[in-house]
Amino acid sequence: MLVIARESPRQAEIIALLEQSDAYMAALYPAESNHLLDVESLCAPEVHFLVARWEGRIVGCAALVRGQGGQGEIKRMFVEPAARGKGAGRGLLERIETIAKEEAIHLLQLETGGQQPEALALYRRAGYVERGPFGSYRPDPVSLFMEKRL
Repeated sequence: MLVIARESPRQAEIIALLEQSDAYMAALYPAESNHLLDVESLCAPEVHFLVARWEGRIVGCAALVRGQGGQGEIKRMFVEPAARGKGAGRGLLERIETIAKEEAIHLLQLETGGQQPEALALYRRAGYVERGPFGSYRPDPVSLFMEKRL
């Protein structure tokens, strides 16, 4: 059974999952193209950090960072490879969208890489469309920027 809940990222299992995510991204993209939030940033008051557990075991995570003017950004979305295809990614994304609506966030944005076809397919199925860089991001040949109006 899949359970998704807000949790502190300051847990050994979550830190290990974030390290697995970091290694995965480092294998795909150059360091300057990885825009990852660290544990302390994920604990900021404007961040909702969500954890997906499959039968009690942590298998994924995602964060919603509240911005200004009704904008939010999805960060640190990751499901461990062995758990993919069980609905954790979709569940995390749906929970982020629910929280965003509750907080009057009407625009969700994200940055991802082009070498993650499963992630791109998930975002596209959920209604996210490509756009140009936003916020402090700059054009990057390996980055894709997406958004969805809620």
